[in-house]
Amino acid sequence: METLYVILPNKNTSPILNTMVSHSLKNIHHVVIDDVCNLPDLSYKKLLFVAQVDDVGYDIPMINLLSKLLEKGKDTLLGSTGAILIYSIDDHGTKRFAQDIVYIANNMGCAFIGHPLVEATSSLKNFLTWQKTMDMSLNDICYDLCRKLVNRLVKDNPKTLQSGKISVIYSSPHKSSNTLDLWHLVSDHINYFQINEIQIERGEVLDCIGCPYKLCLHYGKKKGCFYGGIMTENVLPAIEESDAVIWLCPNYNDAIAANLTAVINRLTALYRRCNFYNKSIFAVIVSGNSGSDCIAKQLIGALNINKGFRLPPYFSIRAIANDPKTIFYVENIKMKSEDFSKIIINNIKV
Repeated sequence: METLYVILPNKNTSPILNTMVSHSLKNIHHVVIDDVCNLPDLSYKKLLFVAQVDDVGYDIPMINLLSKLLEKGKDTLLGSTGAILIYSIDDHGTKRFAQDIVYIANNMGCAFIGHPLVEATSSLKNFLTWQKTMDMSLNDICYDLCRKLVNRLVKDNPKTLQSGKISVIYSSPHKSSNTLDLWHLVSDHINYFQINEIQIERGEVLDCIGCPYKLCLHYGKKKGCFYGGIMTENVLPAIEESDAVIWLCPNYNDAIAANLTAVINRLTALYRRCNFYNKSIFAVIVSGNSGSDCIAKQLIGALNINKGFRLPPYFSIRAIANDPKTIFYVENIKMKSEDFSKIIINNIKV
């Protein structure tokens, strides 16, 4: 069996987190990485990040370890695949810090399986929804999910397609969008794939109404949604057939554009019917000044952690360009675009 590398630099973890780890590692051959000053080669490995969020929302030992890894170079985790166990001494901070871990590790070449996180807040109330379908205590639900997560990580072995389908979701206008221009610099180098570009016009997709679970499941089974429209006619069928979905995201106030947010929220109807573990996500993100990392982390949280899309290494290309067409003057942008196209081609999985 492949060795699992457990990254656990925090020496003061709670009994609950310790039990989460012990349940996860039963019958799993593993090595614990807890010495920040003596880090082994962690490329081409299966990695389990274990963190405990403190009362200000951080795990400082984990931050220090990630910083040390980053000092080794941007390809330090190349070829590796990760998942996360995280516990908070309060009832907040788990998702945000998990996004930080994924974002930093992904920029060093680490992929993440879909639904890569089991989080436990101090009250364990985040497992109450699970208790509606699992006849267990909150503690046992937590430990069971941890075990299943690590088993999925260890067994993960995706295959690379020789050809496939890509859906590109965007809402930017053609004439003035640096984001769309950057995507076309990338797509010029992508061959052999069927690329379906879908523009979401203003007001075309209404946000999720929050249907009850059974009603959403009912519409999902019929390959539909309560609102219908372009989502059921075009977007949902395209994503279901695709091997990868590429999100073109201009930075609007350090947040994903409203049209695209509505699309993400409306994916629930499809999500109720099938999982997205074999579909990869990529992102093209352009900011007028700073903040592209904010958008990338939102996509990680919404699509990889919550919806379960696979996150390939280096999943996003990010740039700063304000006035129309200034993307073409960004330093080395053509080379960066070609490199990103290779990442897409090499990492579409099924």
